[in-house]
Amino acid sequence: MSRIGRLPVVIPQGVTVTFADGVATVKGPLGTLSEEIKGHINLEIKGNEAIFTRDNDEKETKALHGLYRATLHNMVEGVTKGFEKHLMISGVGVKVALQGTKLVMNIGFSHQVTMPEPEGITIEVPAPNKIIISGADKQKVGQFAAEVREKRPPEPYKGKGIKYVGETIIRKEGKAGKGKK
Repeated sequence: MSRIGRLPVVIPQGVTVTFADGVATVKGPLGTLSEEIKGHINLEIKGNEAIFTRDNDEKETKALHGLYRATLHNMVEGVTKGFEKHLMISGVGVKVALQGTKLVMNIGFSHQVTMPEPEGITIEVPAPNKIIISGADKQKVGQFAAEVREKRPPEPYKGKGIKYVGETIIRKEGKAGKGKK
């Protein structure tokens, strides 16, 4: 039995989980998320717990067992607490602003980089060099944060660019000058 898959998902007060026609739907205070459950995986909802079982012990089915349990757990956590990614921009003259629902970044190019706010995601800019991306869907939050970081990834010599808060950049030593012989 899968070590992750056999664990029940605890459903907190105010959250409803339904499973019909191979689709698990989670409704909570921060929104509604749904995921299609494929393969030989079954979902039973007993009281305030959701339990996943599998029909056979094939390798793919075992992998899906843990995957769907972790996905449902993230969905429940997303509709109750939500997920956040914090990004920080470093460099001379770089700044970020929010214009309506668009993220406008001056990150060292000859033009401004504009990114529209995806559906289900909220962007906050508390300072000109900080971005907070939040939402109920963990995958969407992480994907959008990665797309923002991709516009100007941190470089290894001076550490300039867009990085996650808490991320450590492995620094390289600069070019060595001419030594005396």
